[in-house]
Amino acid sequence: MNQVVIIGGGASGLVTAIIAARNGKDVTIIEKNNKCGKKLLITGNGKCNFWNIDQNITHYHSTNKNLISNFITEERKNNVLNFFNSLGIIYQIKNGYYYPFTNQALTIYNALLLECQKLNVKIINDITAEKIIKKECFIINPDKENIKAKNIVIASGGKAAPKTGSTGDGYLLAKNLNHTIIEPLPSLVQLKGNEPFFKNWSGLRCDSKVTLLIDNKQTKTETGQIQLTDYGLSGICIFNLSGLAAKALKQNKKVDIQINFMPFTENPKHYLKKLNNTSYKKTISELLEGFLNYKLTDIILKKANLKRHLHLNTLTDKEINNLIKNLTAFEINIINTHTFDHAQVCQGGIPLTEINPNTLESLKTKNLYFTGEIIDIDGDCGGYNLGWAWMSAITVGKNVK
Repeated sequence: MNQVVIIGGGASGLVTAIIAARNGKDVTIIEKNNKCGKKLLITGNGKCNFWNIDQNITHYHSTNKNLISNFITEERKNNVLNFFNSLGIIYQIKNGYYYPFTNQALTIYNALLLECQKLNVKIINDITAEKIIKKECFIINPDKENIKAKNIVIASGGKAAPKTGSTGDGYLLAKNLNHTIIEPLPSLVQLKGNEPFFKNWSGLRCDSKVTLLIDNKQTKTETGQIQLTDYGLSGICIFNLSGLAAKALKQNKKVDIQINFMPFTENPKHYLKKLNNTSYKKTISELLEGFLNYKLTDIILKKANLKRHLHLNTLTDKEINNLIKNLTAFEINIINTHTFDHAQVCQGGIPLTEINPNTLESLKTKNLYFTGEIIDIDGDCGGYNLGWAWMSAITVGKNVK
């Protein structure tokens, strides 16, 4: 009988195996793909942003927000870089984002697999855990491989990026072992609308302040570069709003994104008038093209019902106010998110109320543990989701019996 079997050889599964093996446990990983770590290899466009210098707990989210601090602790944060130092990973920090010095996810991937090899962690590929029963021990796929284990760690991920193997298998396994599941929804994903001008602004990028409105109430604001697409909106700012948007859409609430294309000034009207006074006989379109792409200028002027050839000093106060509104509070109704195929991560999963926060052992089934994305904790863009994968994995690796 195996002492510890880990279901899933992704980021959290590999680290759990390493820590458990370092602590003297006999460890086996079963992986449904033909090799481990497929999702890890594409993280950060293959550069692997694996951590962030800003570990404020506000970057992590859960249905049970009041419990997050029991899971994301200072000790667990400190454990992460200590672990990577123990692997000999040299890293660099760019704007607070941690990357391997090589800028290649393959560096971390190879280091994890090499450490597993040195610790005699057994890895069995091409096995999907379809069923687990609990008797005197756990039995995985009793009608096929019949793998027996004293302890089980479900590290199978969620449903995001299913082409990498994250197809939600772990949810069903957990449900059959007495757990409830908070419905998984896409997060860190693009937002879709249905506006006729999308085809005209497709491909543009701009620095903006974006605000999520749920039932016309401002809910969360992000500042940075957004991408304007033929279906709606993308970019890190949009990703960081998408989790809340997905939940609201699921509840049939009205969801809008409000874009401020002039985040560089607190007084847009004064700024435009000053720009007009210092510019030589420029039309309003020429003024706007000083800080906006001409395609976006055309869209904003059409929304404001203004002609390109007009001059600012010929506009009425009402017309100027309408122009400012479209420049600083440009609203797009969101009708959906992109699918799990496009999502970097998913929210939902095993409720925090069903997991021991100290060990991440199930409170429903003894000797069952969870790590990573299958738990109802997800993070912002910037290395937070991998951060949770590492923190949870190290915790389980230390505590699995």
